[in-house]
Amino acid sequence: MPRHGRQTTVFPVALREAHVARITDVTAGMRRVTLTGEQLGAFVSPSGVQLPGLRSDGFDDDIRLFFTAPGAAAPTLPTQGEGKLFWPKEGRPLYRAYTVRRWDADSGELDVDFVRHGIGLATTWADRARVGDRIHFFGPHASAGLPQWPDWLLIAGDETALPAIGRLLEELPGTARAQVFIELSAAGHRQELEAPPGVEITWVCPGGAVTGTSPLLSAVRAAPWWDGEVYAWLAGEQAVVRDLRRHLIEDRALARTAIDFSGYWKRSEVVALAGDAAVPDTETTSAAERFHDLVELVPPIAIRVAVGLGIGDLISRGVQTLPELARRTGSDERALGKLLRYLQSIDLLAQPEPGRYTLTELGEFLTDEWWVEQLDPAGPEGLASAGITGLAESIRTGEAAYVSVTGRPFADVRAEPAYADALLERSAEHATYLAPALAELPVLTTADRVVIRSPGAGVDARELTARHGGVTVTISAAPGQARWLRADLPVCVPDAAHRARIDIAEQGPLDPAPAADVVLLVHVLDGFDDTTAATALRAAAAGLSVEGRVLLVEDTFDTDELDEHDGEADLAALTRDGTGLRTGNELDEIVRAAGLRQHRTHTVGWGESVRELIPERPPDP
Repeated sequence: MPRHGRQTTVFPVALREAHVARITDVTAGMRRVTLTGEQLGAFVSPSGVQLPGLRSDGFDDDIRLFFTAPGAAAPTLPTQGEGKLFWPKEGRPLYRAYTVRRWDADSGELDVDFVRHGIGLATTWADRARVGDRIHFFGPHASAGLPQWPDWLLIAGDETALPAIGRLLEELPGTARAQVFIELSAAGHRQELEAPPGVEITWVCPGGAVTGTSPLLSAVRAAPWWDGEVYAWLAGEQAVVRDLRRHLIEDRALARTAIDFSGYWKRSEVVALAGDAAVPDTETTSAAERFHDLVELVPPIAIRVAVGLGIGDLISRGVQTLPELARRTGSDERALGKLLRYLQSIDLLAQPEPGRYTLTELGEFLTDEWWVEQLDPAGPEGLASAGITGLAESIRTGEAAYVSVTGRPFADVRAEPAYADALLERSAEHATYLAPALAELPVLTTADRVVIRSPGAGVDARELTARHGGVTVTISAAPGQARWLRADLPVCVPDAAHRARIDIAEQGPLDPAPAADVVLLVHVLDGFDDTTAATALRAAAAGLSVEGRVLLVEDTFDTDELDEHDGEADLAALTRDGTGLRTGNELDEIVRAAGLRQHRTHTVGWGESVRELIPERPPDP
């Protein structure tokens, strides 16, 4: 929230313990808890830090109250440092921000008002609080004074903003002019507020809004606009605050710098704890923490850089000092030190003694082969997703952004032998989970000739020839793939008799496939646009026998059960090829465009869908 025109004072962050001195129900919708205790004055923390007494000079100052997690005996707390707090690496402190309604340094009393809105970590604590109960908090970390420049104030908020608004009105000079709008959830929640004569207060109750518009927004829109310079302060539900701010900027031409705004809360479904209907399940309702995790940018990049440099492997092999790690990775020592320091801060590395790094339990994943393969920027996964930072360009244009990010099209990367070989190796590993189930499909048990187009074709051919003694298999592959598959075939298919029934034909994906009873296509369309994909399907069916079938295996996006990993693959493919994961309906359109139709669908393996396709033949005359 911007603080333009408000003089701000910053205080050392102090963790304090207080106890409940009084409890007062201001209205049926607001409970006031008065806190007091020695640590509201100057004190020395248990960690030995000298801390000043509490200060709260601004009307919208806030503190963070810590609460005990359901089922726990005590709250998880940070540790006091010099002017800051150190957060525990194990356990997540649960805290909520609340406005300081009143701070009386002489009496040592701090008032905090809680809106009584049903299920809520803080709400339930306040409802159940008793005199003498203890609670920890930190803050305020800063106070901002009233702006001196405006001719009048526009104040708008809901009941969660009432503590700040009430304090503001009490602290305004007698000559102040203001329009104040307060939305209530019930008419009985109205409070008696002290205010100078130039302040007009509008209480907004349910039922008065235009359909689809918040009552608070409707009231502000309908209000007369006074002459002179105005300062606006907005607080409450996040979406309502957003819309209020848009109205002031777009409709009232108010400068962004003249508005302070804060989304105190976000409307969402709160799930109650199974054993206590008044306590939220903090594991399922921590939206702020979830969003924070989603927007973190540095950890995934730093970890991938560490994997690319081989940091985990080197440390696990005894290369544990910064100079030696810098030498072995060809890195600048000072810059590498920053990376190692960051990895230590996120608990991947430790320093059991100064200057020597070791891997933590979490950091051991940096040596896990599967994770290294997934995270190495120079590996197949890393290269395939390198265009993701160009997502905005791809969204705007609908085209691949890969060349803009990396300087070359992804087709060139695909053609490089090192990349192609690594991709085929990985595909062969993945094929071992699907190929046995594919080989058992009824249409393959009766086929004499099978053509396979698949990056894991060697494994598919092995399973088919092992199960069906009469079948012959032709692997149709581009020259680079064919070279790798020929070299790998003796290892992949060790039985010479089985291997003798496998042939490898060098063909492009758009070349007509050899004659066959069944053509098996596994993950061959995802890099093509729709027109090219339809051409590839048509080419695959070109040599089918009269009763021939195409078996199509492609990943699709399930729009009924959204999966974040599918979403990631979808966006990565968009930036890489300009395509993405197709929905089932989109894939069906390609099938039709290729002159095929779906005869039936099989589900194999871990829910993999196999479309059995046949040519769309014209009706008999």
